[in-house]
Amino acid sequence: IHHNNQINNMKPKTILPLIAGICLLSTFSFFSCKKEKVEKPLAVATLTPTKADTSVTGGLQFFEEKDGRVTLKLDITVPKKRNSTVAIHLHEHGLCGNAGADAHGHWNPTGKSHGMWGSGNFHAGDIGNIALDENGRGSLQLTTDLWTLSGNAPTSIVGKGVIVHSGVDDYTSQPAGNSGPRIGCGVIEWKK
Repeated sequence: IHHNNQINNMKPKTILPLIAGICLLSTFSFFSCKKEKVEKPLAVATLTPTKADTSVTGGLQFFEEKDGRVTLKLDITVPKKRNSTVAIHLHEHGLCGNAGADAHGHWNPTGKSHGMWGSGNFHAGDIGNIALDENGRGSLQLTTDLWTLSGNAPTSIVGKGVIVHSGVDDYTSQPAGNSGPRIGCGVIEWKK
């Protein structure tokens, strides 16, 4: 019986690199085919401008961690404010009418004074200042146990408003940090 098997006729110096290459390819394929678990936001807010002369775009995503804390990922673009800083806060009502005024004051379920997030007294809605780059883009990520995503809890952020101010929060002026006019607004809603 005649066998025309090229592998049987190959020299060891030729076979070893071939086997090594097959093993490497198999290993690479195994790891690259594994699906990473991508967490999806449970709640989101889309930012829109409140003034015709100032473009404000971007959004907020809220994720729930295993320990119950909430993580915020925020991305914003305000071209008119490039190379500067804007203040962003969570407000009492998820309403953007009347140039954002319908959102009312800062969300403050604990009744504290306005201040800088994480130091002394501050509102649960006092996110703070976001530095914008040369394109007017900025981002922020924070994780906290001060917020929840439960619909009925007093600490729930769902249904609250998000306001972008044209100025910088000074963290001391009461009741809102003297952050300037409201130039952007969004409403925190369950992700569909």
